[in-house]
Amino acid sequence: MPAGRLSVVVTRRLPEPVETRMKELFDVELRDDDRPMTREELAAAMGRADVLVPTITDQIDASLIAKAGERLRLIASFGSGVDHIDVATARQRGILVSNTPGVVTEDTADMTMALMLAVTRRIPEGLAVMQSGKWEGWAPTAFLGGRLGGRRLGILGMGRIGQAVARRARAFGLQVHYHNRKRLRPEIEEELDATWWESLDQMVSRMDILSINCPHTPSTFHLMNARRLKLMKPSAVIINTSRGEVIDENALTRMLAARELAGAGLDVYEHGTNVSPELRALPNVVLLPHMGSATVEGRIEQGEKVIINIKTFADGHRPPDQVVPGML
Repeated sequence: MPAGRLSVVVTRRLPEPVETRMKELFDVELRDDDRPMTREELAAAMGRADVLVPTITDQIDASLIAKAGERLRLIASFGSGVDHIDVATARQRGILVSNTPGVVTEDTADMTMALMLAVTRRIPEGLAVMQSGKWEGWAPTAFLGGRLGGRRLGILGMGRIGQAVARRARAFGLQVHYHNRKRLRPEIEEELDATWWESLDQMVSRMDILSINCPHTPSTFHLMNARRLKLMKPSAVIINTSRGEVIDENALTRMLAARELAGAGLDVYEHGTNVSPELRALPNVVLLPHMGSATVEGRIEQGEKVIINIKTFADGHRPPDQVVPGML
């Protein structure tokens, strides 16, 4: 463990209270602008720091970790996802990895419900008409959407966020179904009034709305592939506030364009900021810029978790949110 204050490099701008507290506790390098670091800048930072604080915009792969200096002992990621970090290679190099789980649960679940409402009630279409100044008044058949109550919601991934979505969905009168690697305990199923499906194929073919709430891992890449998307009802809607790589985006775009699916609400994309013009042009989609966890309260709580992880490490203990390969 290095003597004195830890050298910490932060790769993106963080909320002001978080940056100020870091400055008080550590020898920290903060960013003056909010552009992502280049690969060269990341490599240089990993060469001079005891602790790197990256975000999901920083791809820290095996070759980058191989260039890390002898000082680097902790990658304290700001965010709950860790698929941007090669955790196994870091561990082999003796570098610990931590994240900030649980903080964004309620915020992301709120946004999931917002997207469900936006797609099924055609909110963006109404907004566009009002902003254009072309609204001609109420009509019995104008902007007809669908009622959420009574529909079947299938939740793919029943972790913290999936369960938070289920609690909200019940209040809207949705019937909750789910597929998960492991079945929930009976008391949790009862509390959520949720029906478990061992077969994902069987579940998706019967749902009116499918909400993606599982992480991106090798086993979930394109879990919703073209074959599985075709099992969905043409009247069904798909919502994704988790990771874009879980859905085959090209197949989804084709099906939405052909009206083989009724609609989609997406906050994440398979290729990051590279969203296809074909998808962006579709009238039956609601697209958001990865803002599901974007609340002031959530970002500050994430920063506090990063600080606790670093401080605990500095005191010679295991960070409370350490990530190990077996967890992935």
